[in-house]
Amino acid sequence: MITEEGTRNARSGIGNPVTAETRLPVLEDPTKVAARDARELSRVFLGRLGALEEGTPEFQYIRNTLIELNLSLVRFVATRFRSRGDEMEDIVQVGTVGLIKAIDRFDLTREVEFTTFAIPCIAGEIKRYFRDTGWAVHVPRRLQELRITLAKAVDELAQVLDTDPTPAELAAYLGLSEQEVRQGIVASNGYTASSLDVPLDRDDEAGGSYAEHHGGTDPALDGVEDMAALKPLIARLGERDRLLLRMRFREEMTQSQIGLALGLSQMHVSRLLSHILTRLRGHLLLDA
Repeated sequence: MITEEGTRNARSGIGNPVTAETRLPVLEDPTKVAARDARELSRVFLGRLGALEEGTPEFQYIRNTLIELNLSLVRFVATRFRSRGDEMEDIVQVGTVGLIKAIDRFDLTREVEFTTFAIPCIAGEIKRYFRDTGWAVHVPRRLQELRITLAKAVDELAQVLDTDPTPAELAAYLGLSEQEVRQGIVASNGYTASSLDVPLDRDDEAGGSYAEHHGGTDPALDGVEDMAALKPLIARLGERDRLLLRMRFREEMTQSQIGLALGLSQMHVSRLLSHILTRLRGHLLLDA
């Protein structure tokens, strides 16, 4: 517990010394500090943190203390997401990452309360966690958001119609095209995944699993070995050549877009890419 006198001492720099150069209060258990005192102490500790070199013992002490002082803030934000079904401890851990980012990015000169700055950071980190881990397959964010909208619309219309609404009824209700609604319904199937080992017919033990009756060898597997062989070859290329490959094949930019970004003509970009790919192909054939 921090007394009013202790808080005043913290503001004026009077208290138990952390080092010989600075005086800050030493807290036996920062997680038990009252919320009001935690806000005051956070301001003092944040002010000192900005003057320290990262990685020093004092920097680590103050940063860790700030995290513990504000864990109640993480739990407060985490309770908003309790209905998502995940373990609360997992949500708190993710929210703590947001708190740490808020501490590292906070700027006292903005004259904004740390809690005002930290809450969106914590909530954003938790939302990002659900967005990145809640889907069994990658689905564009637009369709992820549409899934939520459709789920609400289905519940609302079902109460009015006394039956599940059709895609056409959902489209009219939401002011969307029927095609957009169908895309959202298909995307919803990517939220969860079933095991391929589930029996095709649960009532027939001899029916076998889905995996036994469907699928085959993916022809793309033949390219895995080539990709493994290409990796060290690409690492030997110059910085500009690696940049060209990344822009063309990872970022999927057109040759014209690459030329515009690098100040080159589309024809020049085409020649450079052709030369790079010829070299890589030649190395692959030599190593085969």
